[in-house]
Amino acid sequence: MKKIIFPVISALILSISAQGQITQDSARVDPSLKGQYQLILSKSKTLDGYKLVNPNRMSSFWQNVRDTLSTERRQLSSATQKIAEQEKSIADLKTQISGKESSLASTNAKVNEISFLGISFTKGTYNTIVWSLIIGLAAALTVVILRSAKHIHEAKYRSTLYEEISQEYQSYKTKANDKEKKLARELQDERNKLEELKSRGR
Repeated sequence: MKKIIFPVISALILSISAQGQITQDSARVDPSLKGQYQLILSKSKTLDGYKLVNPNRMSSFWQNVRDTLSTERRQLSSATQKIAEQEKSIADLKTQISGKESSLASTNAKVNEISFLGISFTKGTYNTIVWSLIIGLAAALTVVILRSAKHIHEAKYRSTLYEEISQEYQSYKTKANDKEKKLARELQDERNKLEELKSRGR
């Protein structure tokens, strides 16, 4: 019985001391996986070219590796999920921006478009046409005014000539009338003289 109990007690003591040693070791060294691996190598013994590793240290290291991998996987899954959500959000934002850009372009086109007599023009084309018409009408009006002024001047000149000719004609008519009256008087005087001579001759 003692032979069975003694090895069990020895194994328990060794296990407890190893656990205590691991705890002390982990308190003294780098807690990262690389630090733990370096600790295992430094604490292991070499026998015939092979490293004798404490199973408790190896189990603890393997558990830490599994925990680290599990944590990294959770973080990777969370990061992947966040990336997917952000990509979806970016796609939604791109869709909204595209729709707003299309709406803005349509609004700008409507703002820059003018409809006249059922024909659509851009503001630039409409302004060009309107100013061309205004300049053309102004040029035509200038030509009409200049020609009208010339005609008015010609009419005034002809009216003045007519007045002068009319006055000359009236003056000539008056003189001719006076001359005719004078000649008529002279003729009457001559007739009177002739009658007087005839009456004396008898």
